[in-house]
Amino acid sequence: MAPEDATKVKVYFTKGEKICAATRLLPKTQEVGAAAMKALLVGPTPEEQQAGMVTSVPQGTTFLGLQISNGVATVDLSKEYESGGGSLSMFMRLAQVVFTLTQFPTVDGVNFKLDGQPIDVLGGEGIIIDHPMTRADYEDMSPSILVESPTLGASVSSPVRITGTANVFEAVFAITIVDGDGLILADEVVMATSGTGTRGTFDATITYTMAKAGTGSLIVYFNSAKDGSRVVVDEIPITLEK
Repeated sequence: MAPEDATKVKVYFTKGEKICAATRLLPKTQEVGAAAMKALLVGPTPEEQQAGMVTSVPQGTTFLGLQISNGVATVDLSKEYESGGGSLSMFMRLAQVVFTLTQFPTVDGVNFKLDGQPIDVLGGEGIIIDHPMTRADYEDMSPSILVESPTLGASVSSPVRITGTANVFEAVFAITIVDGDGLILADEVVMATSGTGTRGTFDATITYTMAKAGTGSLIVYFNSAKDGSRVVVDEIPITLEK
């Protein structure tokens, strides 16, 4: 699919019981929110599954509609959406939808319908969703550093732009780029817009040098405020161009 004929969106799955981002290149459309939701319901690719990504959205869930008004998206899903799983699964599937829809600047929060009927409680666990749900409602499901670009399998070239959100001590963390042999090509300290209990955004541009293109990884980590030890939050396999 040629880039000019495509729409790039993010869909959000889970890895290690935390939200993670994946990229989808879809046929060009004006209804990007609906397209993103349909892509989310397909689930992770085999490559993403191998990397540990899973979905908490029950198989058989279908997309029935989406309306956006005054910053609130109302998504209509089939009844299967609330089937199976415990409370963690319920929270994770809600977070997946909320993160997927709030990637768009026109959406601040999400209301839910099942089979056309508005709901304010999900499932037998009684998860309350009686207001437009936002990313902040699912902070516990968010990793301390959430890389939203690049995502698994992306091809990048130097300098590479890395964006996402973080909630770490004093808003400071680090990004390392390594090649397929684990050789460090770049290691830079990054500062988010806020931290220490408040999630902020980050937008870093990092330069690396390598002899030839090949596989590699982007590693995000922070140093523990308790003992200074390195805490790796995520490692994202990518393709490194020269």
